[in-house]
Amino acid sequence: MLNDPLAAALTKIHNAEKVGKREVVIAHVSNMIRTVLTLMNEHGYVGTFQENENGAGKVTLKINLLGNVNKCNVIKPRFSTGAHDFTKWEKRYLPARDFGMIVVSTSQGVMTHYSAKEKKIGGKLLAYCY
Repeated sequence: MLNDPLAAALTKIHNAEKVGKREVVIAHVSNMIRTVLTLMNEHGYVGTFQENENGAGKVTLKINLLGNVNKCNVIKPRFSTGAHDFTKWEKRYLPARDFGMIVVSTSQGVMTHYSAKEKKIGGKLLAYCY
């Protein structure tokens, strides 16, 4: 049993990118994983992804990789942050300012730290990607 399916999915994507694969299959799928992958797709880190259903009712995601991910991982523990603290977290998790994204779970849904800055809302840090 997986303790953190999001961490397993991001690690699988990162490892597949490092060895140069063009696609990867994620077996344990949740709404959180779909949302994070949608954000990564919108920002050009991964390509499209398809849901496939096996005969036993298990859903898998087949993700097309673009070769744009240098590093992606979850943030543990899931730190709470205010709207004014994002620069501190950018310095900690991203290699340079305005390079990469941090995924944040807010009261208005899961979004990048850029959107959260614009809306002036805080939340819990979930993952980062650059």
